[in-house]
Amino acid sequence: MLKKTFFFFLILSFPICLNAQQNIYTLEDVVALAQGKSLWSLRVQNQKEQVYWAYKSFQAEYKPQLGLDGVLPDFNRSIDPITQDDGTEQFRRRTFTSAELGLGITQRIAPTGGTVFMGSEIGRIQQFGDNEYLTYRANPITVGIFQPIFTFNQYKWDRKIEPILYEEAMKEYNEDIEGISLRASGLFFDLLLAQISLEIAKKNRANNDTIYKIGLGRYELGKIAENELLQLELNLRNSEQQVSQEGLNVETSTLELNQFIGSNDNTSIFLIEPTVIPEFKIDENKAIEQAKQNRQQYLSFKRQQLEAERNVAEAKGESGLNVQINGSFGLTSTSESLDLLYQDPQDRENLSVTFQIPIIDWGRQKSAIKSAIANQELIKNTVAQEEINFEQEIYVLVKRFQILKSQLAAAIIADEIGQKRYDIAQQRYLVAKISITDLNIALQDKDTAKRSYLNALRDFWQAYYEIRMLTLYDFERNEVISYE
Repeated sequence: MLKKTFFFFLILSFPICLNAQQNIYTLEDVVALAQGKSLWSLRVQNQKEQVYWAYKSFQAEYKPQLGLDGVLPDFNRSIDPITQDDGTEQFRRRTFTSAELGLGITQRIAPTGGTVFMGSEIGRIQQFGDNEYLTYRANPITVGIFQPIFTFNQYKWDRKIEPILYEEAMKEYNEDIEGISLRASGLFFDLLLAQISLEIAKKNRANNDTIYKIGLGRYELGKIAENELLQLELNLRNSEQQVSQEGLNVETSTLELNQFIGSNDNTSIFLIEPTVIPEFKIDENKAIEQAKQNRQQYLSFKRQQLEAERNVAEAKGESGLNVQINGSFGLTSTSESLDLLYQDPQDRENLSVTFQIPIIDWGRQKSAIKSAIANQELIKNTVAQEEINFEQEIYVLVKRFQILKSQLAAAIIADEIGQKRYDIAQQRYLVAKISITDLNIALQDKDTAKRSYLNALRDFWQAYYEIRMLTLYDFERNEVISYE
């Protein structure tokens, strides 16, 4: 582990009174808060739940559906045409009530695209007036099927594609949570850099104030020129302005971080600099393989090609002979007495075959097929290119992560050297061994080295969380990342 000894100096230099109104967070704390409390986290959780229940609804559609329907009652009083015994029709006033009740079960057949059903029905008609009567009808059992032939089977393709869409959504949820981690780490370092920059500015102001007072005494003794004294005063004024600017940056970054992690108050935050750098190594091939297994995008490649294949099948299925077979058989009976209704039922059968054949369509259906095939080829080639881009993105990111890790190690050393060099230059200036120009150069080099270190630290951790997001794999623990 690479450890940053500057951290202890930083803690000592912070003129902060830690109290109950200040939250102290590490990088891991901020990431955990963002994952659990942020509005982004709640939003992706809601999206996940919506997808989950939508998929449950889809699954339920392919299970037996039991339903009860009826009309209880239907009252009618009107003047209707009535057929007479001699075949003529006359308008007669009549009053009657009817009622029906049915219990049925249906089941989709995904492999064939058909539907089978079974049910039982009972009905009643009662007429009032001069020709009063009461009669019952029952279909104790009816079994049937609706089966399309030579047509596009939507059920079969839905059973192939919908599970992939659901799996995509679950993987996308994991990616979204890791995306929240990436965003949280960015805001963490925004505030951390602002806080450290503020403390650097305060320390520079204090040092410049001390040096200015010493320079003022030397000027009064005639040991330095007025030009050098003015340069010392300018350094002091610039450092005072820098403190004001960095203070504003801290306030802005604190507000943004509080809002993102779900904290609605204006509580101040003290961030602990991550000083332990993980030393795990990432193999490019393993990263690519894990990304293929875990990412939603790679799964979408398969789904896009399936959808293109489905569109071709749909275009072909709608371009030729379409046949629909409807058949049912069962028992039926009628009686004027409910007690006798189910005695001696009669057979009941129904069979119909409907068809549709296009004769002249001026090439419309052929064009639809050609268009679907062309689109399938386009998607195939597009997916092939996206797979290449997908692998390249992971490969480049892993290489960049390795370089950033090396750069961070170098930046740590450079920061320590810059700080040490400035401390020596400051002491030498106080005993008049170097000029103010040399001191300013040492100060600028120190601040540049510090900011370079902080930027390198930020880039490293941003790349770390980006690799987690783009592979959904924790290389530090050697395990797949899943929040399901």
